[in-house]
Amino acid sequence: MVMRLENEFHIEDPRRHSSAHVETLRRLLASGACVEPDPKRPDFYEVASDSDVYYVHISPVSGTITLLAMWEADSVRNEEPAGVEA
Repeated sequence: MVMRLENEFHIEDPRRHSSAHVETLRRLLASGACVEPDPKRPDFYEVASDSDVYYVHISPVSGTITLLAMWEADSVRNEEPAGVEA
C-alpha cells in the first residue's frame, strides 16, 4: 500500500534516531511511501525505503507520527528461517 501525507505533519522521535533518518522518513511520507500495516496493531506501520525500514505509529487523533524503530531493509530479507540449513 502507498501512503502519501500531503498536509504538514509532525514526527516525534523518542529514541533519538539521526536527523538524517528522520528527514528521510519525512521525505518518504511526503512523496508516497510504500507502507505495510502491522496486522496485530492498528495505526502502526512499516515504511520502506530502498535501504531502511521505519516502524511508526500514526495517531488517528492528532496525526502525529512517532518513529519507534528502524532497521536495514536487507537485514530481514537475508535471514534464513529457523531450522533451514543452507
